[in-house]
Amino acid sequence: MATVTFMASSQTFVRLAVGGNSMNATLADNEATRELAALLEKGDITIRMSDYGGFEKVGALPQSFSAADTRITTVPGDIMLYMGNQMVIFYGSNTWSYTPLGKIDGATAETIRKFLGNGDITLTLSLDPTTAVETVVPEENKEHSVYDLNGNRITNPRPTPGIYIIDGKKTRLP
Repeated sequence: MATVTFMASSQTFVRLAVGGNSMNATLADNEATRELAALLEKGDITIRMSDYGGFEKVGALPQSFSAADTRITTVPGDIMLYMGNQMVIFYGSNTWSYTPLGKIDGATAETIRKFLGNGDITLTLSLDPTTAVETVVPEENKEHSVYDLNGNRITNPRPTPGIYIIDGKKTRLP
């Protein structure tokens, strides 16, 4: 059977740190986050953030990023770009025009409030290379078991696009 290469969507993950605590976030896919990730590849970013409106922390980024603002109703955990040069992390909700930067992974309003604390904070933002998976390539010489969704074994070395069970895992082939 031919070697099959599975491509996972490329996502960028960041780590947010305040004091000795940290949380992970997944960046949105847009021009602003590509610019932010490129800056983070050069090193960590430190942002001084303050409470605003009782639902968010906001702080100045070291440079402006490409904004593509749309009217959004935020939820706790959303990370937004405001005015092209401000990062906003929501522990509450607000409706305004923002450019999405990302979302804190698996956090609740309560855990975000506890993480961000009260008053001014210093947040360190860094790339988290340990959580990103860009490409998965099976072993070259391994025989792969491929089945359709009805349980029929596929012997064709190049199955047509669709969903298959390959080595026991549901996989979409392009």
